[in-house]
Amino acid sequence: MFTTVRYFVKTSLAFLVIGILAGLHMSISKYVSEIGYTQEFVSAHTHIILVGSVMMMIMGVALWFFPRAEKSDKKYNPDLIWVTYWMITIATALRFVMQIIASYFYISWVNIAVAVFSSFQVLAMILFFYSMWGRIRAVGSQHREAKGERF
Repeated sequence: MFTTVRYFVKTSLAFLVIGILAGLHMSISKYVSEIGYTQEFVSAHTHIILVGSVMMMIMGVALWFFPRAEKSDKKYNPDLIWVTYWMITIATALRFVMQIIASYFYISWVNIAVAVFSSFQVLAMILFFYSMWGRIRAVGSQHREAKGERF
């Protein structure tokens, strides 16, 4: 497993821990202190687990699992993969923080920041899968399929 993949996987696990702790906080808030929580907190918790953990794990495993890019593949760019890693990591972390702030206070620029960071997350995922597109190809299985083998 190479460095970029390890960054995706370890960051994914870190976001999972943060998401689980946010869920624990919501549980304690609701059932012990009876203060409750807002929809913004629920959204922050769900989002850091789904995008921060699940999507980053998918991206890291895809980067590790799929065959190397062919030399003629102009879309795949390791530097672009690093850019997408940093974009999604920073955008996910900042969106989480902004939504936690929004769950306690109404500040108009925080809502705008959530929308901006969400856009960066979407852009990062689009760029990542655009770059990975050429790596999603048959490597050897087309020969077995041509002989009649079924999967």
